Amino acid sequence: MEILPFLLWPFVASLILTGIHAYLGVHVVERGVIFVDLALAQIAALGATMAILIGMNPHGSGAYWLSLGFTFVGAGIFALARTRRGHIPQEAFIGIAYAVASATAILAMSKATGETEHLKDMLVGNILAVDRQEVLKTAMLYGAIGLFHYIFRHRFLMISTNPAGAEAEGMSIRFWDFLFYASFGFVVTSSVAIAGVLLVFCYLIVPSVGAMLFADRVGRRLAIGWTMGTLVSALGVYFSVLLDLPTGATIVCTFGAVLVVMFFIYLFLRKHPSAVPEATRSLPNHKEVLVERSR
Repeated sequence: MEILPFLLWPFVASLILTGIHAYLGVHVVERGVIFVDLALAQIAALGATMAILIGMNPHGSGAYWLSLGFTFVGAGIFALARTRRGHIPQEAFIGIAYAVASATAILAMSKATGETEHLKDMLVGNILAVDRQEVLKTAMLYGAIGLFHYIFRHRFLMISTNPAGAEAEGMSIRFWDFLFYASFGFVVTSSVAIAGVLLVFCYLIVPSVGAMLFADRVGRRLAIGWTMGTLVSALGVYFSVLLDLPTGATIVCTFGAVLVVMFFIYLFLRKHPSAVPEATRSLPNHKEVLVERSR
């Protein structure tokens, strides 16, 4: 009980990360660009590394805006890389961007003697160190981005689930892709500063993948993803303090363990369909549901 007040703001921060990333994860999985979050997070980390190299405070506003500028460049590249008739998958460009950004960050950090601890923080984060002011500032930023996505939800869903239909309706795929990745960049830049690259990737992908095992509809997938993210965050933060382990890495491992458990439950339910409530059987194809909801 003594550690509960100490865990309050890290847990609230993890809830905020779960809320925005589980939603964005729906789009990422539908688009088939699974590693875009990891790539943008690494590009943001590269920007922070460059800020350190030129003498900026890694936790100052200058480093943040430089990191955000790097993510905007990445957003533009990813938007241009998406072509409906292209013979090179967009995921290939994303993977290349991640590898180059990672290598460049390592090279830059090798020249910043005594700053290697910051590279570790960017990878695994230090969510346990967040305070009330940082959490509230992040909540307001994510709330604004969430409102932006809510206003244009039909366009974003249409492009994610039915790009050919969106193009037929006269929508500019590259323009809306850039807006999506740019807003994504705002989220990732702030998230990396709090949680690190690896944890940001897990918050985006793991809840969405876990939810897809049991639901096809957007609402149900978000509910499962948010519930999973909340429980895993609470367990991960608690275990990190109890066992004196790095918080970000502990939450990442907890995400992996919980996903394995969910997968075995999924296999059991498939093998014993009688255990599944009748109301949840014969769900429509999730692509059809998402397209219908985007109209």
